[in-house]
Amino acid sequence: MSDRNSLDPVADDAVSPLVRKAAAWAWRLLILFAALMAALWLIVRLEAIVVPVLLATLVTALLVPAVDQLARRGVPRGAAVAVVMLTAVVGMGGIMTFVVSQFIDGAPGLVEQVTKSIDSARLWLTDGPVVHLSKDQINNAGQSAINALKDNQSKLTSGALSTAGTLTEIVTGALLTLFTLIFLLHGGREIFAYVTKVFPESVRERVRAAGRAGFGSLVGYVRATALVALVDAVGIGAGLAIMGVPLALPLASLVFLGAFIPLVGAVVTGFVAVIVALIAKGWVYALIALGLIIAVQQLEAHVLQPVLMGRAVSVHPLAVVLAIAAGGFTAGIIGALIAVPTVAFLNNAVKVLLAPDPDAEEEVLATADLPDGADPPR
Repeated sequence: MSDRNSLDPVADDAVSPLVRKAAAWAWRLLILFAALMAALWLIVRLEAIVVPVLLATLVTALLVPAVDQLARRGVPRGAAVAVVMLTAVVGMGGIMTFVVSQFIDGAPGLVEQVTKSIDSARLWLTDGPVVHLSKDQINNAGQSAINALKDNQSKLTSGALSTAGTLTEIVTGALLTLFTLIFLLHGGREIFAYVTKVFPESVRERVRAAGRAGFGSLVGYVRATALVALVDAVGIGAGLAIMGVPLALPLASLVFLGAFIPLVGAVVTGFVAVIVALIAKGWVYALIALGLIIAVQQLEAHVLQPVLMGRAVSVHPLAVVLAIAAGGFTAGIIGALIAVPTVAFLNNAVKVLLAPDPDAEEEVLATADLPDGADPPR
């Protein structure tokens, strides 16, 4: 036994130092990867709780500056929260009611345009210069589509039942989001201070500083994104209205909501506007709508994003794309929505956590463009 132990140092010396360092890093990275996978698994399992809390945090970042302004003017905190939330709910409810009414009014005209487009396509297929199909072939194709729908009726019914279950989950999540939002607006700082007590006292202040920096970037991100989305919606909506495209206002609202998903949201929703313009007005108007959307996107990418976002949420475009892809793959549209603000939060929070200089907190907070009173307390 002693002879074998005496050979161990010799065996260790025979291994290259580079290999030993790589092995040491490898098992540590494996442990970190396993911990990350366990955390992601837990988040997925608790998605019904995690997603509403994250959405409530985003809305808190948008509304808390207004609550703080009212509180500093002498309005009790609870009353300030009630006023801001009531204003937000009434505003959103009014906008949605207006959009729905516009959609109801414009839908018949769009259906008429679709019918004309279908008739024109049918004439082109039968009498056009390129394709010459008989009416029997077209009717058979339509009948085949109807038969396919009938054959899959049970699947469609089960899908409707699944949709009903999804609606129940949405309502439950919305109520949980609202409930969480109220408490975050009213006492989010106290909640944050209480939660950070789980950390050792030696690092507690650094963790709280990281939270302040991260939340500051979150406030800047949400505020800037809302302004960018508003500009996108106004620009595209005005262009569609001038061209006389049906449902211009509902499409503008769709663009506004889609713009909260950076890079891809406004493009996808803008493509819907192009399709509507194509159906309702033809190729020329569709190309004009496409050019309008491209122009608005260029304005957003080269002017609005750099000016409004600033250094507070300076995240590399590659990180944005990867975050959106990972969030969309993990949690669909909601995941894509919360992915970039999560990265923006972690970007500044990690800077404070890893900064060797205690003064780094003030530097990061200064670049976060943090509104007065918007940061969690020490």
